[in-house]
Amino acid sequence: MPVFADGRIPVLMVEDPAALAAALAERPGAALLGEGAAAPEGALASAGIEAANPHPAACTCCAGRGGEAVALDRLFLDRVRGRVPWFERVVALVPQEMQRVSLRAVLRDDSVVSSRFRLA
Repeated sequence: MPVFADGRIPVLMVEDPAALAAALAERPGAALLGEGAAAPEGALASAGIEAANPHPAACTCCAGRGGEAVALDRLFLDRVRGRVPWFERVVALVPQEMQRVSLRAVLRDDSVVSSRFRLA
């Protein structure tokens, strides 16, 4: 039977600050993804999910991409460029069901994000 190693960064979704704190305490070394995210104790980096895309309308590199995709791109590039400590997973604070649905869709359907990240 073949062995498959998935090198993508796992993204764990949590619904409230208590679950976030528990996830960070259980396994340190994660980055945080969330609205207006500021890195709490135990997180190595953070990225806020912004509603607005920083690029001009119809920009060919990211036209139509949502805030989740842009935030995950920012986290990945900061990690690769050494701007933040090397993290091995992302904990996403997404309290609303629609946010979780949207993040799942980005992890599944955005070709750049899905090549770098996976649902934990």
